[in-house]
Amino acid sequence: MQRMLVLLLVLLLAVGVALGAKEAAVIGAKEAAAVLADDACLWSGGSSTCALQALQRSKDRQGVPGTGSLLAVGKHVANKEALTERTVTHAESGANSSQEQLSLRSFCGQTFYHMMILPLLTVTLLLAYLSRPSASEKLPPDFVKFTVQYLIPWSFCVGADWLQGPYVYSLYEAYGFSKHEIAQLFVAGFASAFAFSFFIGAVADRVGRKKCCLAYCVLYIVSCATKHSNQYRMLMVGRITGGMATAILFSCFECWMVSEHLHRHAFSEQLLSYMFGLKYTVMYFVAIICGIAAQFGADSRVLAPIAAGSHIFTGGDTIPFDMSAAVLLVAVVLIAFSWEDNYGRDASAATGQETGLMQSAMEVLRLMAAQPDVLRLCALISCFEGAMFSFVFNWTPALGNGPVKTPHGLVFALFMMAAMSGASAATLVTSVKPHQKLMMLLTMGILALAMAAMTAMETQSTYACFTSFLVFEFCVGAYYPSVGIMKSQIVPEHVRAAMYTLYRVPLNAIVVCLLLNDFSPKTCFQLCAVLLGFALLATSRISAQKAQRADEAPEDDAPKCSES
Repeated sequence: MQRMLVLLLVLLLAVGVALGAKEAAVIGAKEAAAVLADDACLWSGGSSTCALQALQRSKDRQGVPGTGSLLAVGKHVANKEALTERTVTHAESGANSSQEQLSLRSFCGQTFYHMMILPLLTVTLLLAYLSRPSASEKLPPDFVKFTVQYLIPWSFCVGADWLQGPYVYSLYEAYGFSKHEIAQLFVAGFASAFAFSFFIGAVADRVGRKKCCLAYCVLYIVSCATKHSNQYRMLMVGRITGGMATAILFSCFECWMVSEHLHRHAFSEQLLSYMFGLKYTVMYFVAIICGIAAQFGADSRVLAPIAAGSHIFTGGDTIPFDMSAAVLLVAVVLIAFSWEDNYGRDASAATGQETGLMQSAMEVLRLMAAQPDVLRLCALISCFEGAMFSFVFNWTPALGNGPVKTPHGLVFALFMMAAMSGASAATLVTSVKPHQKLMMLLTMGILALAMAAMTAMETQSTYACFTSFLVFEFCVGAYYPSVGIMKSQIVPEHVRAAMYTLYRVPLNAIVVCLLLNDFSPKTCFQLCAVLLGFALLATSRISAQKAQRADEAPEDDAPKCSES
């Protein structure tokens, strides 16, 4: 726990460094402006009073007491013609120097968000290196080839999702939709993903995982194409197809990889654990790169209709969606020519049992009634992830009143750096039990969301609000590896898929309630902090129950690498 706190302090130190750099830049800019103004007064041969004051300030800056002598001023004015050439040289030198400084600081020195890149990236890379995945056995040559075969197409596919994420709300807002209409569009995406997830697994098992992965690319390309229209119905179609694609992304790709790993290539479970660690490390790096790339794309052109009165727009916030579609086209080629298809094995047919969806749901409900820990875990997941998805919707308007225009892609990249730091920190702290990590993370999350509720949409507190968002994203990154182990310990294997699906029912209900009630970001963050309070209470009860039977757990019940 102490190591976890130290790592969080390192993250906050990076924020402090950026804040200090911002203040130094502001002071330096003011000082540079004063120097240029004084130089202009001196070299232009203006009034004696102006020149005298400029000379006085120049000597003070150099640590030399001002003499107040008018002689130097008069001499300067008398030799005005002789100094003209020197003035031109001075101006050219200053211009060259300014251009050189601009080239060095043109990106990382633009705003506070840009100044956060280097310190936060340094912390992220350091923690990622310390927590890098390692295999307990020598990597076979075929495994290295399989890793490349899977991770490159998957990186393109998940990268297409990351490219879009920061600009969905921003684009809808640019089209002039109200917050309530934007919330409806978001809810449509969540509902589509939720409904499609009920049967996409069965469909993939029957028709083939590779075909479903190709379907993901097609559905998401359609979703990207609809973003060029400012018509509500067209955007709604895009949200529905995007939700279907999201359900495929986070199910079929992993199923294909696990089946290839264990059945076609017969690699060990230890190597599967290594693959998962490498996969999530790559995912965060891809997210960071995509956020920055999307920012450059959105800044390259202004959003405008293709013709006067047209409902079709190009440029601006639509460019990240075009980039996403292009990336998906590359993914289609890679998957089509480098992957073999695989299919699911119907375990129920092998045992002569037919277990329908309703029977599985009833068994899950009976299990919840018989084992309170399962219900408490449901409360933990629903409350935390419900708050997380609500945060995804509200962070854009919360930063909208800041002193500068919010660079959404860059902010998203910084969020991913914080999340990756959290995931790395959770991996490094091996001496702390998962439920203890979760309790500490939930406490930090409550404090972060409380701070966000106090500072959201306040111009003077924008950067404090953003800092609280970074802390919350750190908690999100550390949450997933910790709760993964908890789920593997608590949820029985024979109902695992059904249980995970059922956990999303209250989660989606929470998200829909928070999004459709037109809560302000301040109110929403307050409610999210309350949700994390309930999650903390549920986690504390789980830990008490787990501690009582820790010595009774057999070795066979230890979490499997592929499930954590």
